[in-house]
Amino acid sequence: MVNTRSRRGVLALAAASLGACTLPVREPAVPRGLTMRASVLGLPNERFLIGEGYAAITREYLAAGERRRAFLGLRPGAVLPPMDMLAISGGGEDGAFGAGLLNGWSVEGSRPIFNLVTGVSTGALTAPFAFIGTSADAALKRVYTGITLADVAIARGYMAALFDDAMADTSPLFATITRQLDDAMLAAIAQGYREGRLLLIGTTNLDTQLPVVWNIGAIANSGDPRAPQLIRRIMLASAAIPGAFPPVLFDVEADGRKYQELHVDGGAVAQAFLYPTAVAEQRRANLRARRPVPTIRAWLIRNARMDANWASTNRRTLSIAQRAVATMTAMSGYNDAVRVWLNAERDGVEFRMAYIGSDFGVTYDRPFDQTYMTPLFNYGFEKARAGYPWLRQPPFTSG
Repeated sequence: MVNTRSRRGVLALAAASLGACTLPVREPAVPRGLTMRASVLGLPNERFLIGEGYAAITREYLAAGERRRAFLGLRPGAVLPPMDMLAISGGGEDGAFGAGLLNGWSVEGSRPIFNLVTGVSTGALTAPFAFIGTSADAALKRVYTGITLADVAIARGYMAALFDDAMADTSPLFATITRQLDDAMLAAIAQGYREGRLLLIGTTNLDTQLPVVWNIGAIANSGDPRAPQLIRRIMLASAAIPGAFPPVLFDVEADGRKYQELHVDGGAVAQAFLYPTAVAEQRRANLRARRPVPTIRAWLIRNARMDANWASTNRRTLSIAQRAVATMTAMSGYNDAVRVWLNAERDGVEFRMAYIGSDFGVTYDRPFDQTYMTPLFNYGFEKARAGYPWLRQPPFTSG
């Protein structure tokens, strides 16, 4: 049993350690009743709070359709030509698969121009390249075959678990994002928005426990001098794995008062998304009435395997917790793929899916290891260059 003097010594040491640390602080969170009115730039369509209403995002999809008609020289309300939508999932270093697939798809020759690109986590980092098109392939390859752990994060040490907001500092990742998302790339994204195409990135607002969908094209097209840094911070937030990477604080204003929101990885809510159910209500009504609708193809790149990943788990607290979180994440991603497929089936949308197959057997010992990522990029590239065998539904058996 610890004696009184020893106990006092331990408490004094703990108090001294606590006093020597500067604990993270933040400004007040947005009050519950003001959530829908909070804004960073003051743009009415800069982002959409899924779960708090679908009217705004539905209007944006409809407005994008009208911009597309104008760009193509069609009359208002005319049936649009075939459209392609792409969802790119989370997956950390497994994002090398999607990067390789997009590059190989370009070489194969059938890769479309996407009317909609969505991204979460590592998918958010890939999405701008996919949105711009094949001209961004070389830069996308450099990102995923050149990045190392040093380009992503700096470990803070074990005490960060008690006295900080994450176990690592992601200033290297922000620097990487800033180098890639330069003025030319942001101008190309803005041009795509004017053409009636959408680039949407998902984060998670921890205060509200709701997903937030950011309208990257509208922000890039706004002309606001704060827009470039905001877009880069959104990308950082979408990849902010809770606990491992720091959350990103966004300064917002609601009803003339200033607040802060705390955002993390969009994968905390969904590993992949395309559109809310409400957006397709008019399409479903037209289908029921046998009125013409545009042909739509939904492409899903799942930066992960879809079968169970067997591993012997040590009987230790951290090992069990890590394995449980990995299992929940994997099953969340699987369920998201099924959800996207079911929505497509319901809405008369053609579904196509790619994922890392069990025929890829390379493993890694540390995150963002190029002895793993480069072979994975090449795997995705070769699969697509040969003509990827896109699945028409998620696999429902292992293997």
